Amino acid sequence: MKIALCHESVLPNRGGCETYVTSLAHRLVADGHEVHLFARRWDAEALPAGMIYHPIEVSAPFRVWRQWGFSRAVAAALRQSDHDVSIGFDKVSGVDILYPQAGVHEMAIEASLRKVRSPLGRGLLRAVRWLDPAEWSFWALERHACRRSNTWVIAISGMVAEHLRTAYGVESSRLHTLPIAALPQRFDPLDRPRRRFEARERWGLVPGRPVGLFAAMNFRLKGLEPLLRALARVKEPLDLLAVGRKCAGAFSHLAHELGIQDRVRFVGFCPDVRDAYFAADFLVHPTFYDPCSNVVLEALACGLPVITTRYNGAAELLRGVGPQRAEGLVVDDPHDSAALATALATMTDVQRRDQFAHAARLAAQRWTFEDHYRSLLAILTARGASRMRQAAVPVVSH
Repeated sequence: MKIALCHESVLPNRGGCETYVTSLAHRLVADGHEVHLFARRWDAEALPAGMIYHPIEVSAPFRVWRQWGFSRAVAAALRQSDHDVSIGFDKVSGVDILYPQAGVHEMAIEASLRKVRSPLGRGLLRAVRWLDPAEWSFWALERHACRRSNTWVIAISGMVAEHLRTAYGVESSRLHTLPIAALPQRFDPLDRPRRRFEARERWGLVPGRPVGLFAAMNFRLKGLEPLLRALARVKEPLDLLAVGRKCAGAFSHLAHELGIQDRVRFVGFCPDVRDAYFAADFLVHPTFYDPCSNVVLEALACGLPVITTRYNGAAELLRGVGPQRAEGLVVDDPHDSAALATALATMTDVQRRDQFAHAARLAAQRWTFEDHYRSLLAILTARGASRMRQAAVPVVSH
């Protein structure tokens, strides 16, 4: 098939969505498909040979105008393109399939409010956010893209599927649910023990002392503040490795205020995030909102137990109900420092951690990237066939 992938930016290591689009492009090309990329910017060295690039030029000083401009430019370019099916991964109109990796914007706004503890503070912030023209614009663009009757929509998790039904009334006939998946072989190199030793030594991690990994670009949204407060309550030996942002800023100051500066390593951006996974003993991701966290999927593929929250669509992949899951623990509220501290303390028990780790490895085998790819390809094929049937229907003039 001739498949058009549409995303504003495809620069791997900049985020989960861009990493996913890159992996998908490689798999489609390996399968013999003709893959077209419609984007503003990309890393050609990270993408497979044989890709066909369609540069989308958008001149706009502000992000809100740029997103609208990109969406319209892509829609116009697709009308001139010879392809069988098109798929967009963000707020893109005019595609055959919309696969919003960032979830639903309205729910993301509500999630940003959860970061504020005070009800009064949340109310004021809600008013400010909804009075912001940019927020209305993003919401309108997403609403327009999701409500197009001839666009199929794929939800990245059951949580997001429910949000799409509630927020935009997406009908079941157009709605599919398909979690993403990681590539297990990427996290199982032969030199993993050596890389674990070298990474722990490089970051000053104490041998034999358990280490939790926090990996994110948006430290506040992903719950680093309540995580630091919870860590301060844990009496058992435990260190935290924080990866992602170059500048820890206020979070480093908070660690000092809590007296845990010696237990936290802020290592900034990690060129190869696998070193962080190899150095750690479990992942802790107390997010306020995540449609289906890529770091959770990568942790499972790496055989790491997981601590996350009910606001993460990836929690659906952990077997069981309630806080105790086979592959780790799910905390109800990121602000519940006591519950989060209890979860952290649980991970200091080697026997419990090994049980979680064994289940994590099995979870990664139950739902692989290949399983995901085959399911997505079936949806692409079905939508492509539907598109051909629609094109074959003669237009009746009155």
